[in-house]
Amino acid sequence: MRRRAVLAAPLLLAGCLSPDPAYYTLRAVPGPTQQGGPQAIKLNRPGLAGYLDRPEIVRDSTANRLAIRPGERWGEPLGDMIGRVLAEDLTQRLPGTSVFTEAGSISVDPNVTIELDILRFDLDASGTAILLVQVAVEPGGRHDPSGTRSLRLTQRPSSDATSDLVTSMSMLVGQLADALAGMVVALPAAAAQAPPGPARRR
Repeated sequence: MRRRAVLAAPLLLAGCLSPDPAYYTLRAVPGPTQQGGPQAIKLNRPGLAGYLDRPEIVRDSTANRLAIRPGERWGEPLGDMIGRVLAEDLTQRLPGTSVFTEAGSISVDPNVTIELDILRFDLDASGTAILLVQVAVEPGGRHDPSGTRSLRLTQRPSSDATSDLVTSMSMLVGQLADALAGMVVALPAAAAQAPPGPARRR
């Protein structure tokens, strides 16, 4: 009898092991293009609310608790991923403009600097994905309060599946790129078109 118990132990242990985690990534989505953008934009690494700065995908932060499904994670740090995808979105929306991220190896003296502070990026109580973000668009890196605003963007996932949630989150980043492109183009021409310095590697 003891021998059977010993043999059964590894089988029970194997049954308790968690499956390999599923990894997800945001994707760039196409949007309307706008003419009149600057030569170079520097996109600083987005700031994240502390509850979002983790490998796991936070689905919901309502009711004073975080809803996280075990084994569902981001494929890279969320702040870096949002910056990378947003840079790709902005490059598509602003033809002729080079967008450099703070995390990249190439640095320039930009015409415009964009800073972001993400306060919320998950589902609300109704199941709608929400991106709540404070943005600052600054000519030449100068701090200008007139270029600072708060944005609340929403997108309804097509189902409760995490893949559909991530798709909606990608679309929210695309909406953010639409808004930022409009803010950049609306800058005074003299402020946004000052010639940047030469590109250099860090």
